[in-house]
Amino acid sequence: MIRSPLMTVMVQAVRKAGRSLVRDFGEVENLQVSLKGPADFVSNADRKAERILQEELSRARPNFGFLMEESGEVDGADESHRWIIDPLDGTTNFLHGIPMFCISVGLVRDGVPVAGVIFNPVMDELYIAEKGAGAFLNDRRIRVAARRALSESVITCGVPHMGRGDLAGFGREYAALGPKVSGLRRTGAAALDLAWVAAGRFDGFWERNLKAWDMAAGIVLVREAGGYVSDLDDGDKMLAKGDIVAGNEQIRRDLLAVIRKA
Repeated sequence: MIRSPLMTVMVQAVRKAGRSLVRDFGEVENLQVSLKGPADFVSNADRKAERILQEELSRARPNFGFLMEESGEVDGADESHRWIIDPLDGTTNFLHGIPMFCISVGLVRDGVPVAGVIFNPVMDELYIAEKGAGAFLNDRRIRVAARRALSESVITCGVPHMGRGDLAGFGREYAALGPKVSGLRRTGAAALDLAWVAAGRFDGFWERNLKAWDMAAGIVLVREAGGYVSDLDDGDKMLAKGDIVAGNEQIRRDLLAVIRKA
């Protein structure tokens, strides 16, 4: 496939940050003896990867602004474009030595996600998408799954934890949806969930209380893979509201209906 200059910049940045995370991931097992050590170590790994991403992207597009999980907002001279970065989505997985985490870099133009890269460096899976150019996994074109019935579908979700979110409300949604689907999964990394919906591994996804950096890249991937994305009010305010539902047209619609009724 032929990559645009913009996508080349994004891929180079995530691969460089990915090498850093892989090195640090290799050290996690040695830190499990300490309660404090792993958490501090992961925080350092997170910040280091974010610094690499910011440096690489700034070098190529010095006028673009940033919204980053660790460092917050950085204004750019170009007010129309902003990088939205999660240097380590799936921190708890990383901390426990579970190889399901990723780097997520999205580009938003005038508030609309237009390009995204999600990279799992341990599995060496690179998901890329740019508006109007399709979605790809390691240079292979990907499409959302074609299943039309919830009863045949595997749905992934996020589960509120450690005092975050409405666990009772989630329980009602889970109870309503569980009997209607083939399976429910939780990976612990929202950006990967969206990438796997784009690749057809999961048929649908929903979650509440997310941040823009969890979703920006994945929104582009799902849409460019032929899927549909909305907030839980069936609108287009995912980044602002922090909730999302995704899948092919039929599955997203049916999934949304069950969740809203619950």
